[in-house]
Amino acid sequence: MQHSTADLEHVSIDIPRMQARRDRLVGALRAMGYQTTNPEGTFYILVRCPTDDDQAFAERLASEDVLVLPGTIVELPGWMRLSLTASDEMVEQALPVFQRAFAEAR
Repeated sequence: MQHSTADLEHVSIDIPRMQARRDRLVGALRAMGYQTTNPEGTFYILVRCPTDDDQAFAERLASEDVLVLPGTIVELPGWMRLSLTASDEMVEQALPVFQRAFAEAR
């Protein structure tokens, strides 16, 4: 660990960009009808799954290259965890997939 410290001293997290990404995701997903958290200090948001099976819904999203962590895996059944470390481009590409999957679930 001591040998890696010098390499890591200059690494930083762009907090304003992550906050903007969080705000974009939360706003867009809520407008679609999803229920979400709005965290102040994490690298992910939690989104309530619109179906009873968060793992199947995560697989549905994955079929269009949108990867989420089903909440069941982290003892939060019925929820999904979305990473805020994805790029802005990835977020924009994922939003229409979330829209389609939500519409299909209804």
